[in-house]
Amino acid sequence: MWEKFSNIFRIPDLRRRIGFTLAMLAVYRLGGHIPTPGVNAERLQQYFEQNRGSFLGLVDMFSGGQLKRLTVFALGIMPYITASIILQLLTVVYEPLAKLQKEGELGRKKITQWTRYLTFALSSVQSLGIAWQLEKTGDFVINPGASFILMTMLTLTTGSVFVMWLGEQITERGIGNGMSLLIFAGIVSGLPRGIADLFDKVKNDAWGTFTGPAIVLLVGLMVAVVAFIVYVERSERRIPVQYAKRVVGRKVMGGQSTHLPLRVNAGGVMPVIFASSILTLPQTVGYGLRDNRYFGGLIHALGWGEPLYTLLYAVGIIFFAYFYVSIVFNPNEVADNMRKYGGFIPGIRPGRRTADHINEILTRITLVGALYLIIISFLPEWMIAGIHLNHLPGALGAFFERLPAWVTNGLGVTFYFGGTSLLIVVGVAMDTVTQVEAQLVMRHYDGFTPRSGRIRGRRSWT
Repeated sequence: MWEKFSNIFRIPDLRRRIGFTLAMLAVYRLGGHIPTPGVNAERLQQYFEQNRGSFLGLVDMFSGGQLKRLTVFALGIMPYITASIILQLLTVVYEPLAKLQKEGELGRKKITQWTRYLTFALSSVQSLGIAWQLEKTGDFVINPGASFILMTMLTLTTGSVFVMWLGEQITERGIGNGMSLLIFAGIVSGLPRGIADLFDKVKNDAWGTFTGPAIVLLVGLMVAVVAFIVYVERSERRIPVQYAKRVVGRKVMGGQSTHLPLRVNAGGVMPVIFASSILTLPQTVGYGLRDNRYFGGLIHALGWGEPLYTLLYAVGIIFFAYFYVSIVFNPNEVADNMRKYGGFIPGIRPGRRTADHINEILTRITLVGALYLIIISFLPEWMIAGIHLNHLPGALGAFFERLPAWVTNGLGVTFYFGGTSLLIVVGVAMDTVTQVEAQLVMRHYDGFTPRSGRIRGRRSWT
């Protein structure tokens, strides 16, 4: 294993890419310790500690604790992701954008430029909402007024745009997807705090005699979730493909049997990130309106753990799972390429029928992948806050009042090691390792996996 790992540093280009990625992540973590001017950081941190079992606690976990300290990078990468979602949705319903996307590199550059502008606008709106909430909610501001609001808007918007630039630089000049790696870094930075929290619970017997079994259960659940994530992420549906023999000059080509692999979760962690970012925007902007008589009911219904939030989150994951797959995989194009090179699926006619067959299989396995994402994503919510079915109106709410308190109110456990966070950590880590291995394969070096079958690089002794 050490020899395979050392192969990375024998390639100058790959070594530079990994070094650049680590440097950008270090800059991101450094900015996560620079506070926003004019904020009472100690009072704000106390407020987050009091609400750690709520939606604020989950958002703070994803930001790596930056929102709790309100650093210059507190908004993180979510405004950029939201902007990307909006523009990708517009390419489906707005014909000029769809044509622009098909124009190749020039069109993609134009859409990227518009995404940056929209990111700036969304960051400005979110930073204005945060500044206004800080003034109205409590004594979080040292010198309230218009100057504080403008300074907060300038600081947080600039930090969000800089984070967007960091992610783009990692994607272009580093290794892996820059945006996913920044989210990965924010989550991983909170894991030591989660481990320390578990040790404190063991030391103080937080759950009485049930403390020991509860810790063992949590660790076992963590291992089971990791194994389940890895299993599903590696799962694929293989469609058999047969290539007919053809004569090209004096050579006989084709005549081989292979398969078309379709991943069960082709969208990876992107549907979860998309759905959570869409639901985060109204909660962040409207958090200060939760006591308003006009908007308070809606903001409360969209709160973390509420039935409406759970329903919209699940529907959003399913929608974005299908939406993302439709962008990255085109059955018609795959069917045309198969027919062009003499390939066919046994029992299926080439052309349109092949495309329909692939699309039918892809539709079924994408639903399975979306349900898997829903189950994994709801784990931390149920562990921390439960699902508030007793808040449903009328007789439904009265019926669910009979459920045990741990179902409707949760266990109050900050489950750092499960759910969305672990899904993102494992998914991003696997994708990054795959890209590193692809770089090694191109240069005929050993990969990480035993089945990779790579050619060993030449050893040189100096």
